[in-house]
Amino acid sequence: MAFVELHNNEQLDEFLAASNGNPAILFKHSDSCGISARAYREMARLTQQVWIITVQDARNLSDEIERRFNLAHETPQALIIRNNELLWETSHGCVRVNAIEEALGSMSSGAVRS
Repeated sequence: MAFVELHNNEQLDEFLAASNGNPAILFKHSDSCGISARAYREMARLTQQVWIITVQDARNLSDEIERRFNLAHETPQALIIRNNELLWETSHGCVRVNAIEEALGSMSSGAVRS
């Protein structure tokens, strides 16, 4: 699996377009945090495409995501978005492959957790 880096609002709009009809995973990462480094390794194990924002490189974009989805700033933070709607999020030590896969499975069966 490869990460797709987001650096600006136009790329965020591309990500949101990709979420139309299907859940899309967004990962907010800090390259200066040990917890985020562990979460990065977890996210790299996913077979689904993961869109990533490194907050040190794109703080304005991270702030825009917080504004659009009414979130507090946290890193690491994993979000699942579908049709421009935040369906699920977790942060810090809870960013785990099994949690994300479970959330995605719940969504495919019609259930939504947030």
